Amino acid sequence: MQRRNLVKALLAGFAATTLLASFGARADDQVIKVGTVSGPDAEVWTVVQKVAKREGLNVKVIEFNDYVQPNAALDSGDLDANSFQTGPYLDSQIKQRGYKLVSAGLTYISPIGVYSKKLKSLNDLPAGAKVAVPNDPSNENRALLLLQSKGVIKLRAGAGTNGNNATPLDVAENPKKVKIVELDAAQLPRALGDVDAAVINTNYALAAGLQPTKDAIALEDIHSPYANLIAVRVQDKDKPWVKKLVAAYQSEDVRQFIKTQFKGAMVPSF
Repeated sequence: MQRRNLVKALLAGFAATTLLASFGARADDQVIKVGTVSGPDAEVWTVVQKVAKREGLNVKVIEFNDYVQPNAALDSGDLDANSFQTGPYLDSQIKQRGYKLVSAGLTYISPIGVYSKKLKSLNDLPAGAKVAVPNDPSNENRALLLLQSKGVIKLRAGAGTNGNNATPLDVAENPKKVKIVELDAAQLPRALGDVDAAVINTNYALAAGLQPTKDAIALEDIHSPYANLIAVRVQDKDKPWVKKLVAAYQSEDVRQFIKTQFKGAMVPSF
């Protein structure tokens, strides 16, 4: 009887040790699934993966080809985080779909900028100057906020924030009486000769041979609401792995990669 009890105790101890070892292995080998979109975002995450690995964080990157699935997958728990969107886009998705998601940290911005063939600075805008802006609601709002941040205009209270896209009708103060010209975003580079300045999205500026950090006479601040971010579920935002993930992205390795690889098309927001 004593021998049988001893065997049972040894077997129980072995099972407990094996179970604890199994749990330990799973904890050490935890994989953080991050969703992003194919292209530049995915390129950056290959560098983030390497930095995170050095810090003991195993990151698996899952690529998507649209902007809808990554938030749905994160909210449902199929992802642990995603990284592809701006603050206003995340806010609109939360408002429309009820997602319980939150920003964990900023990544980069593709800055919208003011370009001109006639001026070296926005301070040189003459009275009655023509300033062209994109005519679609989101980018027009972004352009007007940039002009406001540089002191060219002032919008009425509440315009341009919390999903309330501003239009030229929301301009409350206009010291130089500039004329806002609304054009299709793709036409703005070609219109530079016809206006005093134009607010142009990065993709169209690059296609026209304009480099944002070199040729723009004014750029969005790197901490603009339109900076991209890492999103996580609300219940995860204070977890240690989230801090590690954000720190890996906001590392010097990643900063230098973005600056070197994208030459002003993407600018680190950290």
